Amino acid sequence: MRKYKIYIDENMPRQLAHGLHTLQQPQNLKDGLEIEVLSIADVFGKGAQDEDWIPKVGAEKGIVITQDSRIQSQKHQRELYIQNGVGILFLNPPSKNGFSYWDMVKKIIEEWDNIKTIVRKNKTPFAYRGSSNKHFERME
Repeated sequence: MRKYKIYIDENMPRQLAHGLHTLQQPQNLKDGLEIEVLSIADVFGKGAQDEDWIPKVGAEKGIVITQDSRIQSQKHQRELYIQNGVGILFLNPPSKNGFSYWDMVKKIIEEWDNIKTIVRKNKTPFAYRGSSNKHFERME
């Protein structure tokens, strides 16, 4: 059984990571996967710099779900996640105000099967983008 670590970025509630981890555990055997869902804030500390956690997540061939599109748009950060072998799923918020708490939870739950498929079928590094009204799609 393959083991995957999916990290929820600190720009999303750490409770989301805790809840997804708990909800996924009974499904791991059924899915033939071992998925551990973690909060970046819990593992690397609140306010950890992207340049610090990206190499550590990459060493585990980890996957990150984030709303921080700067990781893709800033060349040095994009190169950092690619060089370190991180899979990233970018979730674009519906407005400058971001997702409401429950809209974010609903979106991730609605996408969870799709996220598991992406994780299982893609070697890191990879990047996907989704939004409040679009499923995650591979970025070129």
